[in-house]
Amino acid sequence: MRVVAALVLVLALSACGVRRDLKPAAGKALPPAPYGREEPRSANALLKPHVQAAPTRQVELRQRSEERADDPFDLPPSD
Repeated sequence: MRVVAALVLVLALSACGVRRDLKPAAGKALPPAPYGREEPRSANALLKPHVQAAPTRQVELRQRSEERADDPFDLPPSD
């Protein structure tokens, strides 16, 4: 019974998502345009994170397993 209830809940929650363009709420407006910009950005542009907020990794730091160098700050806990 619990499994069926959980499945119904998951299906109901997954059906809540709506896929269409975002619009400001009724009576509300988008934030004003930033300084130096002619027109305000759209809602989708405002939701897209800036490159510095979500950087992509360009290189893999370690290509293979390597022994770690001795860390002088890796000390045991003091009593």
